[in-house]
Amino acid sequence: MLDHGGRLREAAAHYDIPLADWLDLSTGINPQGWPVPPLPAAVWQRLPEDNDGLEAAAAAYYGNANLLPVAGSQAAIQWLPALLPRAAVACIAPLYNEHPQAWQRAGHKLRFLQNATLPRALAAATPYVLLCNPNNPTADRHPRELAVDAAAQLKKRGGWLIVDEAFIDATPEHSLTPLAGTADAPNLIVFRSLGKFFGLAGLRVGFLFAAPELLAKMAEAIGPWSVAGPSRAAATLALADNAWQASTRQRLLADGERLRQLLAPLGEVKATPLFATLNAPTTAELHEHLARRAILTRRYESNPLLRVGLPPDEAGWQCLKAALADWKPA
Repeated sequence: MLDHGGRLREAAAHYDIPLADWLDLSTGINPQGWPVPPLPAAVWQRLPEDNDGLEAAAAAYYGNANLLPVAGSQAAIQWLPALLPRAAVACIAPLYNEHPQAWQRAGHKLRFLQNATLPRALAAATPYVLLCNPNNPTADRHPRELAVDAAAQLKKRGGWLIVDEAFIDATPEHSLTPLAGTADAPNLIVFRSLGKFFGLAGLRVGFLFAAPELLAKMAEAIGPWSVAGPSRAAATLALADNAWQASTRQRLLADGERLRQLLAPLGEVKATPLFATLNAPTTAELHEHLARRAILTRRYESNPLLRVGLPPDEAGWQCLKAALADWKPA
């Protein structure tokens, strides 16, 4: 099993600090998520059914009906490589590490292109190009026009562009999702999730956007009832709540900039509306400093990156600010 953020119980035990005392900034999940209301009893008592309103709500929200609900985008991430012919994959790295693991397990050959641009990835001449946009963990962004052009170029060579847009909901104008699997971009595959922007990681609801024939293969592979009835019901309501979405985008954009400014004196910082990533030689020591003050961040072993999520309230902001002010690098 790969390491992920959110391992709060493990941190509490390691540092011998009570679980309730921690400020968890390790995940990039919206700490003020969509408020789930009481759900009808029937969703707990009946098997889940397609076309219960979830697909329609998702098509309206994402601007594309070429979709398949899955148990979090993770389910589709793990299955997709097995459904495509084995070939070379250009990965714009570093990236969410479940992606390369899934492609390697399925027998594909990976080429890791560190901090590459899309034109450089295309120059690798591989059939597949894989990226996160915004990137997790670096917060780098690939301009939409370059991604659209990349899909077109890969289509000419019979290839595929695979994009994870888990962190794009706060800036939907940059999303490629409306194009995925359409006549304009039949070779474009996009992953989406309700875990980050909606703050509903526990629902385990995500979507794969792709050409209908690939969606049919995925549906066959994952089997029936892949998303639980209560999760489908809650996701349907969240996707239709336009007022909450609009106000949340405004708040997250402001909070993301606030976090970027707070970290900026410590080194190079790039940010999305849901997390900021610090690139500095001392990130391992800073991670330890914060953890000993019951603030959990996401440290990456293979590079000097520290990803920091949004505090849930003003008390959390002040706690982080005080801990950073206390930081004295060696």
